[in-house]
Amino acid sequence: MEGRTVEFSRSEQMHVVHPKDLNGAGRLFGGALLQMIDELAGIVAKRHCQTMNVTTAAIDNLNFKAGAYENDLIVLIGYVTYTGNTSLEVRIDTYVENQSGMRYPINRAYFVMVAMGEDGRPTKVPPLIVETESQKAEWEGALLRRENRLERRKAGF
Repeated sequence: MEGRTVEFSRSEQMHVVHPKDLNGAGRLFGGALLQMIDELAGIVAKRHCQTMNVTTAAIDNLNFKAGAYENDLIVLIGYVTYTGNTSLEVRIDTYVENQSGMRYPINRAYFVMVAMGEDGRPTKVPPLIVETESQKAEWEGALLRRENRLERRKAGF
């Protein structure tokens, strides 16, 4: 199976925060943001795997750093950080972009996605070609997150 680079499936989406996306405090509802992030993680994973369907297996990390408000422009950037046998990790960074084009981080998330074959069972994913030092560091971080997930699973979480 031919490998794919990080840039092959890197994706960016933009959303405007609408009143329906707000919580009672007037901020972007975490669930609305989670839906946007999950959608982009699926797109990134699908682009990496191409002909295969993918599904979310785990949300490994979801850090809210700042809020967003009505009419804010939300920018989500996602890319693959790691591939295993049937799964891959996708990092999604979320920003608010102001009118001058400056972006401020508001969230970072790591999703574990699983490729599904035509039979509905997990299937092999294309390997990730890591090209830069920062991509190597992401790969190493992904290995640590994977190890932590396995430990949590053993502990019953």
